[in-house]
Amino acid sequence: MDYKKTAEDILAAAGGAQNIVSAAHCATRLRLVVANDADASKEKIEDVPGVKGVFQAQGQMQIILGTGTVNKVYDEFEKMIGSGVGGSKDEVKKAAESKMPVWKRIIKTVGDVFVPIIPAIVASGLLMGLLNGLVLVWPDMADNGFYTLINMFSSAAFTFLPILIAVSTAKVFGGNIYLGAVIGMIMIHPNLINAWSVAGMDASEIPQVSVWFGLYNVNLVGYQGHVIPVVISVWIMSELEKWLHKHVPDIIDLFVTPLVTVLVTGYLAMTIIGPIFSTLETALLNGFQWLVAVPYGIGAFVMGALYAPTVVMGIHHMYNVIEAGMIAADGMNTWMPIASAANVAQGAAALAVALKTKNMKIKEMALPASLSAFLGITEPAIFGVNLRFWKPFLAGCIGGACGAMVSSIMGVYATAYGVTGLFGFLITTQTAFGYLLTCVVAFAVAFACCWFMKIDESL
Repeated sequence: MDYKKTAEDILAAAGGAQNIVSAAHCATRLRLVVANDADASKEKIEDVPGVKGVFQAQGQMQIILGTGTVNKVYDEFEKMIGSGVGGSKDEVKKAAESKMPVWKRIIKTVGDVFVPIIPAIVASGLLMGLLNGLVLVWPDMADNGFYTLINMFSSAAFTFLPILIAVSTAKVFGGNIYLGAVIGMIMIHPNLINAWSVAGMDASEIPQVSVWFGLYNVNLVGYQGHVIPVVISVWIMSELEKWLHKHVPDIIDLFVTPLVTVLVTGYLAMTIIGPIFSTLETALLNGFQWLVAVPYGIGAFVMGALYAPTVVMGIHHMYNVIEAGMIAADGMNTWMPIASAANVAQGAAALAVALKTKNMKIKEMALPASLSAFLGITEPAIFGVNLRFWKPFLAGCIGGACGAMVSSIMGVYATAYGVTGLFGFLITTQTAFGYLLTCVVAFAVAFACCWFMKIDESL
């Protein structure tokens, strides 16, 4: 590939250097923020040699070039657009956010909070899944000292999940992450009744304290099974801390700001934010679990069909809240197999395109994109192939819906979130057969639908 020529062609199709607000790249994509969308031709960029797909997401034009290639193209691109226009991924994100509607910014912020803690959740979930699988094969292992230690490791992230969420939230909103951690610790303090123990207690057994000058009582119960109250509390903490830093004299800022921040936020968290938002979160989770449990998997069918469109809209990170809440509540993530069905189905549709088409450029793009989708990364398949011809995307939605229905009927669940597709077997060991059937049905239906659909003549 002539990297310089590719960069020149992309720049010309994007409206020239004057239309580029900011540019950066990730592992596979060139990420552009353009001043005027009308001056950037998505179709012309797609025709540039080496480009494997183009899509708009989160206020950015994201051009799929592939690992290794994107670095070299970006180096040439940066020389052409001049200094001050290129930037880090964070700078590009900020530029892109300014173009996003408010509701998308809120959803993106939710993703920014929960995505960074995925490695911790995945590590614990995989340990839990592998341990459960080993016990099924070797029941006596449950009495082994090794099992005792690893079991402790596997539950650590879930036990202290509010602290992880608090730290991540503080970082996103510009607060002190250590003060955020303190708020998380307050909400699961050992002096509070563990939230998982309350279900087996009578109301009279739960200790209460009078708050706000005797206006009402609150239960001394922790928030081990909740995530939204923690996010709201630490958001308020971050805003309060920043306000105090601006108004408290420097000479006493070190003492006054942390003290007032923790005191005010902690009291609000335990007396107002926690009780209100834990109730709302419980209602939200119950609603999703009710949908998944609708007889014959009808609710899951609908959610499986809609998952890929939410990826297109860039709002799929909102599901992290639901998954984290499910994990925190009872350790059973019933949303993950629905997402996996949708991902596998989009991969199957892209594979059908790869096998049907006689266009070598499309074939070279569709085959690796399908494999990526089977591993849980669907953007190349969705934006590079399926949406481009729209019928494969529709086939993927149909396959995802059917696979999700099977997952609901079979009662499939995961012990973590952040992992889908083939790697999902590692966190669904207790319902592995159901998960296999979910993926097989999603694949077969999507592939068959795409195979028998008459797709664009250019294929």
